Amino acid sequence: MLKRLTGKASPKVAVCVVYVAAMFMNGMDATIVNVALPTISDSFAVTPSAASAVNVAYLVSLAVCIPMSGWLGDRFGTKRTFLAAFGAFVVASALCGAAQDLTQLTLARLLQGAGGGVMSPVALTMLFRAYPAEERVRISRVLILPTAVAPALGPVLGGLFVEHLTWRWGFYVNVPVGVLALVFGAFTLAEHVESGNKRFDLLGFALAAPGLGLVMYALETVGHRGLFAPDVWGFALAGLVCLGVLVFSQLRIRDPMLELGLFTDANFRRGSILLCLCMVGFLGTLYAFTLMYQTALGASAWETGLVTLPKAVGLMAASQVVTRLHPKVGPRGIIAAAMFGAAVSFALMNTVHADTPLWMVGGIQLASGFFVGAASIELQVVAFTTISHSETGGASTLFNVQRQVGSALGVALIAGVLAVVGTSTLDSAGNPVPNLAAYHAGMLVAAGFALVCVPLALRLGGPRRRVVPTRMEEATAEESMNGH
Repeated sequence: MLKRLTGKASPKVAVCVVYVAAMFMNGMDATIVNVALPTISDSFAVTPSAASAVNVAYLVSLAVCIPMSGWLGDRFGTKRTFLAAFGAFVVASALCGAAQDLTQLTLARLLQGAGGGVMSPVALTMLFRAYPAEERVRISRVLILPTAVAPALGPVLGGLFVEHLTWRWGFYVNVPVGVLALVFGAFTLAEHVESGNKRFDLLGFALAAPGLGLVMYALETVGHRGLFAPDVWGFALAGLVCLGVLVFSQLRIRDPMLELGLFTDANFRRGSILLCLCMVGFLGTLYAFTLMYQTALGASAWETGLVTLPKAVGLMAASQVVTRLHPKVGPRGIIAAAMFGAAVSFALMNTVHADTPLWMVGGIQLASGFFVGAASIELQVVAFTTISHSETGGASTLFNVQRQVGSALGVALIAGVLAVVGTSTLDSAGNPVPNLAAYHAGMLVAAGFALVCVPLALRLGGPRRRVVPTRMEEATAEESMNGH
């Protein structure tokens, strides 16, 4: 059976299958644990703030390992690197599920983050090397599933496992899917070694690892340590200093770990920055709404996850619509309109109360998912439109760094807003009650980030309707360059 499946799979189909499997698992794990943290803290008899180390370890390890992914893929081959990182992720998932105390779980999450940090950029590199620029809009159905749907489905599955099984299944679920994808990839993926003699930038890694790690640690811990905690600011400033020195050094060496020169490409620079801002608003709103619906409005973990499910439906619907609109409207119009719609839908979440009909809550979530999905599809295509085949590995690394920082920044900013405004207040009798104003302020901040993207999207370079040249145009340009 396996031989028949692998024998019929073309290289392009093989890349799509393993990309979806890997990125879906990685994206879902970033949010599936959130709804399970209270149960995990009870299981290990620790405080909720101590249990947050499970998320901190994952995100810090992810950030530390992303920068080396481009070098690993180019030096040892994308297939070999991807399968090794994916295998580490699957093994770590099993270890997380089997953990007997918080220390074991935290160490397993470190390994899981390391695998995820390497496999995500390498998977994107393989995908974009397999598909030329003019075909990438048509594979948007593949791109949107793991990168946008998975974070929305995470709370749904997390709530289901917590209430009906055990939190451990939030990790165990990765094992059977991961093993099948590993075997499939081992038989079907093609190897590609870009530069077997590429030197490792030790100085770059020595600066990138603590820089990104400290910044991610500060962003993740601001929620329970408080926005004005001195150690949070200390870690953030130390990380920013490392990143500042990193930028200075990377622009002056021959084989840098991070190809910062790619930011001279206007499409890549604007597309990746816009996606970072989009992720700030998307993850920030998801965090604020999930917390408000469960903590302030009294819903269970399962109900909270279920009510966000239409967001995933909207994301998938966007992949169908964008492929048809792209040739007629173009990236500028689609991205600008989508980010405006996202801003409106984020703000509309402030109208949700305990007695709001579920169909109305679901409709708002559906709209937010649709608009974010439409924007993210176009932004990922635009960012890589003018990136050459040899530069894809470095571009994927930078792209994923910005995506992860944007996601963490969104959660951290909203957590900071909640901490400043205060999530509880006193009623007339002096009893503490939830303060909905704090959650409303957080979602308005997230909406503001989406709104800022509108004028920036209108400044995207290239023609208004089509940024991807046709094969005939490419051939004509090549002939003119050759003097024919």
